[in-house]
Formats: sequence, C-alpha cells, structure tokens
Amino acid sequence: MKVCGQNIRKIRRSRDLTQEYMAFEMGISQKAYSDIENSKVKINLEILTKISDILNIKPSDICSISHKCGNDASEDKYRSLLEYMKKNNISIPEEFL
Repeated sequence: MKVCGQNIRKIRRSRDLTQEYMAFEMGISQKAYSDIENSKVKINLEILTKISDILNIKPSDICSISHKCGNDASEDKYRSLLEYMKKNNISIPEEFL
C-alpha cells in the first residue's frame, strides 16, 4: 500500500496541486487526505476512483492491484468484488474491467 500513497503524492505534485485542493475535491479533511498519501489508511476502490478522477488518470496509473498494492489475497478480493458487482448489476467503470 505504501507504493500507492507515494505514487499519489508524486502525481499530485507533478500537477502542482496541494493536499488541501485534493481534500476539498474529495470532500474530506486535509488530514484525512494526508493519511491516504502516507499510507495510514487502506486505499479502497472508492478512494482510488475519486483520486484518479481528480488527477485525470487511470486508477492503474496510481496502483496496480496485483503487485504494487498487496498480495494474491488483494487480487482475490478485487476479483470477488468485481464478481459481486456484476452479479448485482452494479455498474463498473470500464477502467476496472
């Protein structure tokens, strides 16, 4: 997970954006956003999607589910989540397929 937070910080800085701006756009406090970049919280699909939308990038540019953000268990959870969403007719953004 640490790699994901570091990637977010690097991309945010390359776009000359502040943590305050990111937090505002996400509807969270600057402290909560800082915790994301410092890997103090787990990055879930919702957070990853919000950040990638703000930065105008694909979620995979931030974090590769299969090897940068975790282990095989993370990949299994990701696949299970996608299956659940498909089974329950929950729309899945194209970039996650």
